[in-house]
Amino acid sequence: MSLKLFHKPVGPWPMNTYLLVCERTGRSAIVDPGADAQAILDLAASTQVEKILITHGHFDHVDALLPVKEATRAAVYIHPADAAKFNLAFDFSLQDGELITIGEGQVRAIHAPGHTPGMTCFDLLDGRVLVGDTVFVGGPGKTWSPAEFEITMQTMQRIVFAWPDGTTFYPGHGAAGKIGEERPAFDAFVKRGWSAELFGDVTWKSST
Repeated sequence: MSLKLFHKPVGPWPMNTYLLVCERTGRSAIVDPGADAQAILDLAASTQVEKILITHGHFDHVDALLPVKEATRAAVYIHPADAAKFNLAFDFSLQDGELITIGEGQVRAIHAPGHTPGMTCFDLLDGRVLVGDTVFVGGPGKTWSPAEFEITMQTMQRIVFAWPDGTTFYPGHGAAGKIGEERPAFDAFVKRGWSAELFGDVTWKSST
């Protein structure tokens, strides 16, 4: 069954914390408890939080992880590459393609490296995908080296822009977008090509 999606901007950045709820059972999962633990707990107050899903290990996505876990006793899921890189404790390691049950609903984990080595998207299996900092309206997530940008572009071509045009993506910061609305700018960027030294805060309009 389809999961109900809520979101709460948290922290000074701000960062989007998401809540996935199975309305039939009242069970839920918190995605990226980045800050403002009490606000996140208030968002989930009428549900039974059974899982905490982490897209990636950057501090703005996990800064409230410990108090939220202590309050909910929910199991933490993260890709092992990010758990190791950011020294984060977890209960279950995420693997590409893994189905995660939330009440009577499910999401699929999609490994989407680039912004971090263990970046993971969560496909709600109904045309909605929580993408963390994989992609935003207007461009990909920030990278810190040309090698990371090359990995990001492989992820864009092999995974993200292989999704149907009607797919709605929900990023870690800012507004949701549609793959079909981003595709023309992305395709133009790929057609132009890019410098082997390119990385950082790239947009699809960036000079390459």
